[in-house]
Amino acid sequence: MTDAAHRPARNAKGSRTRGPLARAEAGLARIMLFPSVFIVAAIVLFPLLANFWISFKPVTLGDLRPPSVLLSDRVRATDTGFTTDWRLRNTSRSAAITNVVVGARVDPAWTLQELPENCERTPERLTCRLEELPPATRIRLRFAFEAPPGAADQADDWEPTASGDSENILTNASFTLENFRDAFSAREFWTVLRVTFVYTIFGTLAAIVLGLFAALLLDRDFRGRGILRGLFLFPYVAPVIAVAFAWVILLDPFSGSVNAYLKEAGVIGGAINFLGTRSVEIGLFGITVDFPVALSTVIAFEAWRYFPLSFLFILARMQSINTEMFEAARVDGASPFQIFRYISIPQLIGIMSVLFLLRFIWTFNKFDDIFLLTGGASGTRTLVVDVYEQAFAISNLGAGAAVAVVVFTVLLTFSLLFFRIMPKEEL
Repeated sequence: MTDAAHRPARNAKGSRTRGPLARAEAGLARIMLFPSVFIVAAIVLFPLLANFWISFKPVTLGDLRPPSVLLSDRVRATDTGFTTDWRLRNTSRSAAITNVVVGARVDPAWTLQELPENCERTPERLTCRLEELPPATRIRLRFAFEAPPGAADQADDWEPTASGDSENILTNASFTLENFRDAFSAREFWTVLRVTFVYTIFGTLAAIVLGLFAALLLDRDFRGRGILRGLFLFPYVAPVIAVAFAWVILLDPFSGSVNAYLKEAGVIGGAINFLGTRSVEIGLFGITVDFPVALSTVIAFEAWRYFPLSFLFILARMQSINTEMFEAARVDGASPFQIFRYISIPQLIGIMSVLFLLRFIWTFNKFDDIFLLTGGASGTRTLVVDVYEQAFAISNLGAGAAVAVVVFTVLLTFSLLFFRIMPKEEL
């Protein structure tokens, strides 16, 4: 039998066709992958779609639960029987409850002295009906019964019930663009957007540059290199709350070590609140500019904390470069800078591009670092911090979701532009 008998068949266009066994294996592979794909899609897509849904609705924290009737009753004994107060409250501050029905079983031996409006009494049941219970409204219904001694104790256990019809703002079909109008028309929105880009771009670039320098330093073989590599990873693996509070203590304007050392060295005349000062005026080439102190400090923290990730990726790529290229360049008389510029950088541009994309996305979404250091004050408020402030600080979930949609749109646009601009061979 010739080798041609084992080759895949080709159709009229010359392309290969798969046999029955290959098609069966492909179908089985799709079936086996379906649960994983479904789970991943559900985990990723459901929160994303839910965020888009909420962004078009005027939702507050109080609207997470549908409006309901809260009922409490108080029984008091009298000389001839007892009285009971039914207190109704609409738990929602924005939506009304309709067709409210409140009722309880009663003993036929109890005589109701006066029946309130919209209430009816049968021998064994007392029922009240309200057409509507407006938002954040409280209503009291009082009943007086003539009953034998001990009836008040029995009435304590009768457990009246309440029900009503309400529309959940989260699931209804009404939508609005008010959240986006409020977000874009807010005076501080564009300032927050600018701060976010400054924080993201400079924090990302600084982390990559520091990682590159660290990789160049530890690429050579010397005693203690393994220990230094482990120490360089400390900022990245240490708990963020621990290192953030360490920075807060070190930069404290009254008892921090940084201010003390700078004053002893004569660099500054007085203490500087690095995390609480928005900006200071400094002279640069005869021009006075406002230097953002707090924002620069959180950028420095971002670069210090996340440069080990860049260091690991770049070092791994450097050690995979063929050393013969460096040896040939040295033989030809190339200087260390020329070797770095014309050999190392072209070999590292691909991994640094991927690092820039990943770090840009992660830094743009970074919340805990800024929140722990400054809380978003002193000119360090970013879009992600604004999402938290809108959604939880002022309980406006719709506005917070609208800002989150802006964050998603910016990152999606950046990613598409990045992949379009960068050459395929560099990724």
